Amino acid sequence: MYQAFLRRYLDVLASIYIYNEHRGYTSIDRVLEAVQARCPDDAVFIAAIRKHRADERKHYVMFKRWFELRGIMSLKVDRACGHIDRFVEIVFGTTIDALDTEAVIASDALFERLCRVIMLTEMRGMRQVATLLKSPLLRSDPVLVKIFRIVERDEPSHWQPYQAWLTRTNRSQAKWHERLTDFWIHRELLFIKLPIVFLNPWLPRRRDWADAAEVEAKPQPIVA
Repeated sequence: MYQAFLRRYLDVLASIYIYNEHRGYTSIDRVLEAVQARCPDDAVFIAAIRKHRADERKHYVMFKRWFELRGIMSLKVDRACGHIDRFVEIVFGTTIDALDTEAVIASDALFERLCRVIMLTEMRGMRQVATLLKSPLLRSDPVLVKIFRIVERDEPSHWQPYQAWLTRTNRSQAKWHERLTDFWIHRELLFIKLPIVFLNPWLPRRRDWADAAEVEAKPQPIVA
């Protein structure tokens, strides 16, 4: 019974992470567009966001490979399990897909808010990865441990550029209600969404990969 529980837990965990990694790198394309429009001369900031995008894509491919090695597709989770999805919906009052990029580019307040949302999301992700790497459940799978070690290594460079921009432009690092929102979303995912997915035997698996329509990246050898 313990082995069945462990398989299900790791299945759910990896399914939530692969969704969030895919959501992350596809959404960053729009962030990059906004930064290039507002800060065209800030080559360091732009390069950092490009690296962030590449890392999120790399992480997605690693989780995808983990599922392929097991011979199964990931569970079909949706934006209800997405931290950045929920954050944007609460703070901006719209989904990521419906977020008006032109409005964000044109507004100092909206652009600043977007930077804080990304920064807080990535900080939360870094702390969560550190917690997971201490878990005996995760450590039972050497391949997942390798993946999360790489994620842990990459995470600081994902929030630091946004924090640096906020600092050098004398913007607020985070509003109290944004920190509270981040805290609530994390608890909601951990204690409500994850158990619901875990206990739902009817949740289907994906029929194809989320990046099926994209040009395939070079396979990552680290989890082979």
